[in-house]
Amino acid sequence: MLGYKRIPSREGGIEVVVEELSTQMVALGNEVTCYNRGGHHVSGKEFDRSSLKEYKGIQLKTVPTINKRGLAAMTASVSAAVCVAFGRYDVVHFHAEGPCAMLWLPKLFGKRCIATVHGLDHQRAKWGRFAKWYIMTGEKVAVKYANEIIVLSKGVQDYFWDTYGRETIFIPNGVNRPQILDAELITEKFNLIKDSYILFLGRLVPEKGLRYLIEAFWEVETDKKLVIAGGSSDTDVFANELKSLADHDERIIFTGFVQGKLLEELYSNAYIYTLPSDLEGMPLSLLEAMSYGNCCVTSDIPECTDVVEGKAVTFAKSNVTDLKDKLQMLCDDEKLVQKYKYGATDFICSKYSWNDVVHRTLELYRK
Repeated sequence: MLGYKRIPSREGGIEVVVEELSTQMVALGNEVTCYNRGGHHVSGKEFDRSSLKEYKGIQLKTVPTINKRGLAAMTASVSAAVCVAFGRYDVVHFHAEGPCAMLWLPKLFGKRCIATVHGLDHQRAKWGRFAKWYIMTGEKVAVKYANEIIVLSKGVQDYFWDTYGRETIFIPNGVNRPQILDAELITEKFNLIKDSYILFLGRLVPEKGLRYLIEAFWEVETDKKLVIAGGSSDTDVFANELKSLADHDERIIFTGFVQGKLLEELYSNAYIYTLPSDLEGMPLSLLEAMSYGNCCVTSDIPECTDVVEGKAVTFAKSNVTDLKDKLQMLCDDEKLVQKYKYGATDFICSKYSWNDVVHRTLELYRK
């Protein structure tokens, strides 16, 4: 596996996917090697872990990386692709479009190469001209050389067929049934109790719709807090803009990057979870929020509506007024919130299973 940042880590959804796939494949008797990026944690070096050589049976290797914005992903994927080309592997699994620019190399050395497109990354606002060119190069290399391409949504599947005439395999992300935790750490650190806050959890990047969320929340008449949990991802300037935007509303709390028990408590005790994104691949945080039995509010992009299937509240993408109206409606109607919470866990955990994802991926490896 290569193309992600590092595991074990929750720096983004891709890292969660790679960890779930790898640990379960190892548990089924397969040998898995994961190529971690060098450098610091994307949300700051205070979250760095010591370099592990092995994790839950997965062999971990850290590759040389230029730890600068726009270069880290590219240099790590080049380094990893050289390593796997000369390694004794049956399958090389590339994650994300940009790293696929090097997919031709292990393919040249006779490796079976799989690519997972987690989203159309060239559409993300944080990337400059060179980065977008490199990502598009990776997309085209994957189309030409990958034995199989996995996509996470029907929309991306249509894109590859309409643009390139390339068939892809739809294998969505999965989710595990979690343990619901009482509010302890979040009370101690942020003075939050059960049902006292609306939660956003994800990377602080422009396409997540956080400006709309803050502007909409300004107009909501409620004593509930808005908790924005997550770190930046090469987007410190944008994260600082958001904090300035929220300065005059003391109800808005930025927690920074969260993981472990703190993250689990935030999911477990939210009144509402919201994901106002303009762009997604397949939002893992939305699956996780529903697995914790949350009432969810999402933008009406297909990548979100296909997941929730009417089991959540949606608003018109980018529409601040509509988002405000939906948040106000739910803040005013606790019974409606409970209606959406009821059955959310069973619905999402039966629809999306990591066990199923792993077995379908292994079938593709063996095909």
